[in-house]
Amino acid sequence: MTVPVIVRSDLGDEEVRTRVSLGGDDELFVADSSSIVYRAEGLLTDESTEELTYDADRLTLSDGRRKTSLALEYPLSGTAEVTVPASKTDDVLRPVLAGVLRANDVIDPDESLIEVYRFSELTLILTERRLIEHVGTAVWDEGYETYHFRDVTNLSFEEGDVATRIVLEVDGRPQRIKAPNDAADDLRERLKRALVDYYERTSGTDPEEPDPLERSQERVPTGEEQTERPSRSRRAVRSEPARADGQRAAVESRPPMAGTADGATADATQNVARAAVADSTGSDGDDAASQEILERLEALEETVERQNERLEAQQQTIERLIDELRQGR
Repeated sequence: MTVPVIVRSDLGDEEVRTRVSLGGDDELFVADSSSIVYRAEGLLTDESTEELTYDADRLTLSDGRRKTSLALEYPLSGTAEVTVPASKTDDVLRPVLAGVLRANDVIDPDESLIEVYRFSELTLILTERRLIEHVGTAVWDEGYETYHFRDVTNLSFEEGDVATRIVLEVDGRPQRIKAPNDAADDLRERLKRALVDYYERTSGTDPEEPDPLERSQERVPTGEEQTERPSRSRRAVRSEPARADGQRAAVESRPPMAGTADGATADATQNVARAAVADSTGSDGDDAASQEILERLEALEETVERQNERLEAQQQTIERLIDELRQGR
């Protein structure tokens, strides 16, 4: 079906995410920036539209057997409300709720919602980067709690006769959330999968770390220049904006494990460096050139070792978290 011209005019080039029949020819068009309530032309009325913007500070649902009423409350202009078929509630709620969360800077502009769970007066919103908890009759308002996956240090579940407790450790502090058993299995698997996917996406090498081959082409300061320059290492500079819990410092202090691919890379780099210096010294006997080559190779070796340390520590942390999630701990 084509989008009515009057709706297309309101939306511009925006894509319609969902369209829901409101009875007769009336429809609700859900887009990223707003939703449009379309009223078709009748015997006594012309066709018209009403825009529901997402800059609301409260979102409420009233469920009925056949209809669901969705209300957006604004700080100055009051409340806008639309009624949709009960069978279409989830289709409408997810994109509208995502728009409200983005408009209120609760989630990132490119962050997607995975699922919305409504348990009586508890709402859990699972996204690809965080878990949002809201307690109350509203689906969402300013009284929410959010737990970003980068701060999660452990996940476990405590099963009961009626409900299951989700124990989410955030920066080492447990946060307990109770979910009904009939929905706990689905929530458990989606939450575990979201955590694993997040850590797999963010487990690459730090983009600020220079390429070791590129670093090897840089001019290495001489001993006198190094003495004159303040003794402030790259690692010391990079650690200043780090998180207060010291996790990055603890990770960076670990050396590469012997027998691993990272350790083998470091050993190979050392062997190549020594062989290159020996060959250069034997061929021309130029001490100055040999010293410069040695300094460059030592700088390359230091960079590779530092990257290996970071990669090894990250891999161990990710593997431990994935194992715990798969075991349901």
